[in-house]
Amino acid sequence: MRFVLEPERKTTVAASCDVLVAGGGIAGIAAAMAAARNGAKVILVEREYTLGGMATLGLVTIYLPLCDGEGKQLIYGIGEELLKLSITHGAEAMYPKAWLESGTPEERRQFRYLAQFNPHLFTLEAEKCLLELGVTLLYGTLVCAVSMQDKTISEVIVENKSGRSAIEVGSVVDCTGDADVFHLAGAKTVLHKNGNGLASWYYYFTGGKVQLKMFGLADVVTEKQPETAKESVRDDTQYNNEVVVSLDRNFRFSGVDGTELSRAVTAAHQIMYKDILEAKAADESYVPVTISTIPLVRMSRRIAGEKTPDVTSDRKYVEDSIGMTGDWRKRGPAFELPYGALWGKDVKNLIAAGRNISVTDEMWDITRVIPPCAVTGEAAGTAAAMCADFALLDVKKLQDKLSAQGVKLHL
Repeated sequence: MRFVLEPERKTTVAASCDVLVAGGGIAGIAAAMAAARNGAKVILVEREYTLGGMATLGLVTIYLPLCDGEGKQLIYGIGEELLKLSITHGAEAMYPKAWLESGTPEERRQFRYLAQFNPHLFTLEAEKCLLELGVTLLYGTLVCAVSMQDKTISEVIVENKSGRSAIEVGSVVDCTGDADVFHLAGAKTVLHKNGNGLASWYYYFTGGKVQLKMFGLADVVTEKQPETAKESVRDDTQYNNEVVVSLDRNFRFSGVDGTELSRAVTAAHQIMYKDILEAKAADESYVPVTISTIPLVRMSRRIAGEKTPDVTSDRKYVEDSIGMTGDWRKRGPAFELPYGALWGKDVKNLIAAGRNISVTDEMWDITRVIPPCAVTGEAAGTAAAMCADFALLDVKKLQDKLSAQGVKLHL
């Protein structure tokens, strides 16, 4: 392999903040909201030009359950606030009437607390919310390096249309989904061993209606998975996780390799294109409206934190809990999420939120989705506004703040 030696260069420190949030998906939105509300000067860095990540750019527009499937709500605080924000202008489907309009206990057991939202309206509402909180948004900006002193990030190096610059930081919340900042800082990370399958969701118009096609999804956990991703069917009250599968069961990708990601997106696009043409041949009015504009990566690289919870912690008390989540795939399980899953000892002022927190592979499929991403985002953003050494943070004080913000910590 050939190498090129790049010359040394001076990088301008172009900005400073108390809290830098890397990544503007659901976890990043929640982290920025929480940090700003707790008095921090916040800069959110996002590589795309729209907030929401997989939820909006990926068109995975199902705000999965905030409950345990047995009628008990688990997620409050920003996790619930963002669900309500996502359907400010009405739900596309699965409006949670039982939860928002004083439903009976039996209705809440029958219909889980979830909703399908419009991605465009949601991202615009989220952006408006962050701007009103005074958060500085840097779109089209990629974190490419960090400058460290005494196991502490002093500056985050970014690149965008202005070139390369540095941002002086107090603390950093890694919401990249792939633990990119942890990786760049030399902290220990773990790669998901099974990789990701192909998917490319899209909206289409036919018969006077715009509809979502959940075209492919990797490794849906179900006993009766269909053989193909040809049709994705849902009704207006319940999310059916049995209708979608990987578009190519022989194609797996890690999510952290640039060339591989391009191959994955290209492969998914070609299969989707064929599907659209077949549908159009059968129905002349069939028109694609919008497609996923980022790779649909589920599990790639995560941090190796102080704690690594597993599914065996179902309904167990967790002393350092920062919030709870259910299992979107089935009814019954409930998990208290530990603060120790958000940070590691390698870097003092770096904390994680979203799908890259420290969990086992089996637990990963539970914590990677929208509701727990919002829960961990709120916790990480609140913690980042409180201190710049997460090993020394008084967890009881963090819990008190989260409780005051409406978060429920224990079952």
